[in-house]
Amino acid sequence: MSNRWKAIAAGAGVALLTACQSAPPPPAPVPPTTTDERPQFMQVGFASWYGPGFHGNRTADGERFDMNALTAAHRTLPFNSYVRVTDLATGRSVIVRINDRGPYNRRRIIDLSARAARELGIAADGTARVRLDEVDNGAAAVVADRPPVWAQQQP
Repeated sequence: MSNRWKAIAAGAGVALLTACQSAPPPPAPVPPTTTDERPQFMQVGFASWYGPGFHGNRTADGERFDMNALTAAHRTLPFNSYVRVTDLATGRSVIVRINDRGPYNRRRIIDLSARAARELGIAADGTARVRLDEVDNGAAAVVADRPPVWAQQQP
């Protein structure tokens, strides 16, 4: 057998062995994330409020809308989740529970109940630039029955 054919046979043998190798081992399983490791929700945009015209109507989650409760409407957050809404101009904040869908105005990120708007100090203006921060449900349940927690104004 000539050297040329030996080289071709050797190359074919290497290619065949390479093709027959087993697949690499699967990646190590990722441990489940805890709530502490889960990224927190944060959103900045404009808030508005709704109240008298909707008081008593059914919300998207099926309960009756109470304009005097600390609730809000958001497009994507799960029902019964809590967010701290902070007015970026004043630093005032309030914790609200999501129980409805909206707002339907694309320029806004959240619709607050009338009470939440009063607590935040935006009822007269109607809208405000706000930041939403997710709040742990356990901590929020305790806070929801007390007066709102006011955030320190950021320098």
